[in-house]
Amino acid sequence: MRISVVALLLAVVVSAASAQTVPATPSYGEALLVVSGRGWGHGVGMSQYGAYGQAKAGRTYDQILSYYYPGTEIGRTSTTQVRVLLAEGRSAVTISAAVPFTARDTTGRVYRLPAGPLTLGPSLTLPAAQTPTSTSSSVQAPAPEPKAQPAPKPPLVVRPPKTGTLSLDGRAYRGQLEIDVQGGYLRVVDVVGLESYLAGVVGGEMPFTWPQEALRTQAVAARSYALATMVKGKPFDLYSDVRSQVYLGVGAEKPSTTSAVRSTAGEVVMYRGTVARTMYSSSSGGRTASALDVFGVAVPYLVTKPDPWDKASPYYRWGPVLLGARTLQSKLDIGARVVDASVAATPSGRMRSLVVETTDESETVPASLVRTALGLRSTWISVGVLRLDRSGTGPVTFGSNVDLGGVARGLGPARLAASSDASSWAPAAALTPVSKGAVAVSVKPVRTMRYRIEVEGAASPALLVQVAPRLELALAPDDGALTGTVRPKLAGTTVTIERRKGSLWAPVRDAPVDTVGTFRAELTLAPGSYRARIGPTGGLAAATSPVVQVSG
Repeated sequence: MRISVVALLLAVVVSAASAQTVPATPSYGEALLVVSGRGWGHGVGMSQYGAYGQAKAGRTYDQILSYYYPGTEIGRTSTTQVRVLLAEGRSAVTISAAVPFTARDTTGRVYRLPAGPLTLGPSLTLPAAQTPTSTSSSVQAPAPEPKAQPAPKPPLVVRPPKTGTLSLDGRAYRGQLEIDVQGGYLRVVDVVGLESYLAGVVGGEMPFTWPQEALRTQAVAARSYALATMVKGKPFDLYSDVRSQVYLGVGAEKPSTTSAVRSTAGEVVMYRGTVARTMYSSSSGGRTASALDVFGVAVPYLVTKPDPWDKASPYYRWGPVLLGARTLQSKLDIGARVVDASVAATPSGRMRSLVVETTDESETVPASLVRTALGLRSTWISVGVLRLDRSGTGPVTFGSNVDLGGVARGLGPARLAASSDASSWAPAAALTPVSKGAVAVSVKPVRTMRYRIEVEGAASPALLVQVAPRLELALAPDDGALTGTVRPKLAGTTVTIERRKGSLWAPVRDAPVDTVGTFRAELTLAPGSYRARIGPTGGLAAATSPVVQVSG
């Protein structure tokens, strides 16, 4: 049956789905966090770089200590010996000396051992070839205990030679080493003179080339901190790592640091008759933190103070450190996608917590966890955020505006930049942040483009905005052919006419686009649904026209 032109004209409509306006759904882009900081360490008490700066300015060690620990004074201690945990949880240890040395086993017998290594396991058995030289009268039989709780054995004690030191796994220490068994594993404790211990601490905590007054400041602070923070209820007083202070033994000793220890021997910082907890860290960033801000406990002599001498530190200011939101999510073990973050600060300016905004909720992460998880030098940080969003998803039609938004906070002047290939970027628009750094801009791309927010030294992850040609299809009024237009003109490309068959679209005719951006498809029209389609070309995405309905 012949289909009249009039009937065809009356039957051509734009499908209802194409004619409706679909509300845009906001789509978060990827966020970039830009972290900048000040100082290195917790910032409470003495700044080591500040002590260096004060010493260079001619201040003496007692003046430096008085500044960082206000209200304190220099006193003296009667303690002469400390016990330092060197190793625990070990299945074996090797102790050595360059000359013969002695050991007292768990029964009290004393053995003379040749120079060289001695390897011990949990049995604490000394070499069978050695003969005990004596029995120590200082070891007495243990007091009777209930049968269910046998008395613990005393430790094996290894004494250094008179003219040398002992080494544990290659590191030399002064003092004698006590080895005992805990849960089937070995624990090694160095029983050493307080001043010898400090000689192995100061060289590890402060560069030996620094001024003598700075080294003396460190010696008194380290001595005080050790005595004020002794471990309770353990067979040792101090750890050899940052749980107490880093103790490196003989290897850390230098003439300058040893001189600083000896010249201040026995001196400690006192507060109202008690040895002060003289906390210190590498660099304050220009202002010390209070113990209340950082640790939640107020200490009268650990308060926030200006520290201009810390400018000598290479870590006085540091950054920026760029962190992707997905990295932050992973390292902080946050369940939902991160879209923003901000710092909740203490009165001294350091981070109390990091408030993380996700697509689900807001989470608050303590500063100590943030610093550890992200490997930051300190908690005195600022967090800038760059994130570019768009409304809606999918390609936009050529000639349409695209609304972009997002965040540009805490990082100085921002601008929108554009690129067609992500290799070179050009300014697209200036951005003026409003409340909480929110930005918004409308763009009209003529081809598929990438956009990003740029500031000095950083840029947000790129946001891809695909542009599809504007493709129109209509029935020619004179002869029933299908005609249409393409914008941009895209002369020389091919448009495919498709007819719906069931749930699929089948091609029925190709038509070239002429120099003015029009096309014409001659075909015998049967009742049904038709559309025009053009593939990706010239930096544009694929596009389809609204559906044309033809009825008989």
